[in-house]
Amino acid sequence: MSTSIVLGTQWGDEGKGKVIDLLAGDATWTVRFQGGANAGHTVKTAKEEFALHLLPSGAVRPGVRCGLGWGMVIDPDQLILEIEGLEERGIDIRSRLIISPRAAFVLPHHVARDNLEESRRPNAALGTTGRGIGPAYEDRTARTTLLLSALLDKNGEERLKAAHDQGIRKLAQAGERGLEWAVTLKEWRRWAEIIGPLLGDCAKEVNEAILAGENVLLEGAQGTHLDIYGGTYPFVTSSSTLAGSACTGIGIGPLRIDSVVGVAKAYTTRVGNGPFPTELEGEDGEWLRERGREFGTTTGRPRRCGWLDLPLLRSSVLWNGLSKIALTKLDVLTGRDEIPVATGYELDGEPLDHLPHLPNDLDRVEPVYEIWPGWSRSLDGITSFEKLPEEARRYVQGVADQLKTPIRLISIGPERSATIRCEVLPQKPQS
Repeated sequence: MSTSIVLGTQWGDEGKGKVIDLLAGDATWTVRFQGGANAGHTVKTAKEEFALHLLPSGAVRPGVRCGLGWGMVIDPDQLILEIEGLEERGIDIRSRLIISPRAAFVLPHHVARDNLEESRRPNAALGTTGRGIGPAYEDRTARTTLLLSALLDKNGEERLKAAHDQGIRKLAQAGERGLEWAVTLKEWRRWAEIIGPLLGDCAKEVNEAILAGENVLLEGAQGTHLDIYGGTYPFVTSSSTLAGSACTGIGIGPLRIDSVVGVAKAYTTRVGNGPFPTELEGEDGEWLRERGREFGTTTGRPRRCGWLDLPLLRSSVLWNGLSKIALTKLDVLTGRDEIPVATGYELDGEPLDHLPHLPNDLDRVEPVYEIWPGWSRSLDGITSFEKLPEEARRYVQGVADQLKTPIRLISIGPERSATIRCEVLPQKPQS
C-alpha cells in the first residue's frame, strides 16, 4: 500500500495519462493537485480513447475514487462536459468524484484576459492554451478569486456578479471595451445543480484513505520544467508542477508520500515558446513528430520535437526526489541506426551536467551528444524487458545509469497492453 505522486519530467506531454491509468488499476484513489483545463491527458483502452483535461486519469477505471484538489482552477463548463461525456459512454463518475470547494473558478473574463494578454506579446508570446488559467491564478494570488464554494452560498449569485464586474474592469483597464462576458443565472444554477453536490472535504477524505493504507495516486499536470518557480521562466505555466505541490495542492503532509514516479518520454517535446536545447527543426524533428503523433491533446498544436535531454532530466530527478521513472514512447525511436542523446551541456566552454542555475542561460547552452545504437525490429507485442532488441535494452539501461534512477515501466504504444513492467536498476560505473 502506498501514496505515490505521478508527474511529468520534461515540458509536459510525456504520456502521464497512460501511466496513471495503468497504476490506477491497483489504486483506490486518483487525485489532481494543480493546473486546470490547459492540461490534456489521453487514456487509451482496448476499445476506446479518452481525452481528459480536468478529471484525473483514473476516472475511466470503474471503482476508483477521484478527487480535484484545492490547488486547481476549474472551468465549470469543461468539467461538466467531461462528466457528461464519460456518462454518455457508460462510465459512472459522479458517485466517485469529490471536488474541493476551495478550488477556484475559471470564468469567461479569465479566458478573455488570457487571449488579450497573449495577443499583446507579439515578440515574446508565451504560447498559452488560451484557457484562462494564468488570469485565474493571478486572481487567486491577489485574493480576489471566486471559489467553487460559492455554488453552495446563498449569496453565490451576488458573489458571481462581483467577480464578473471585477473581471470586466480589468479588461477595461487594459483598453478592451464593449465586451459582455457575464455568466447567466441559468448557467450558474446549472453549475450549482451539477457541481454543487460533488463538493466536499477532499483533503480529509484523501488523508483518511492514506491513513487506512489504501493505494493513492496524486496526479500532476504539465511537466517539471513548466513549473512557475523552477521552470523556463517566463515560458512556464501558472502553478507549481513539482512533487512538493502535491502536498499543498491537496492538503496532505510530506511524510505521507511513499514514492514519486517521474514520467519521461524517450525523446523530448515541447508545446509553446521557450528554450529547447535539443530541438530539431529539420527532417529528424518532423520524423519524430509524425512517428510520435506529437500534436497537443488540448490545442491540437504540433509539438516541437528533439532528442532526449539528460541534463534536463537530471534536474527533474533532483527537484522532485524521483524514486522511479516510467519511460514512454520507446517504440517511436524504432527504425534508426543511431540515436543522438544529449548527456551534457557546454556553456561558455564549461561543461554542465544539469540545467544552468540562471534561467536565461538555457538559451545559450550547447548540447553535448553521445551517439547510442538504434534498432530496427518492431517492439509490437513485446511484454518483457528481456525480449526487447539488445540496442533498445541498452538505451533504457543507459537512461537509468545516466539518471541514477530505476526504470520500472516502459511504454511501447498508446494502449494499456503495450506496456512492459520491469526493474532496470542503474549500474555503478566500472572503477
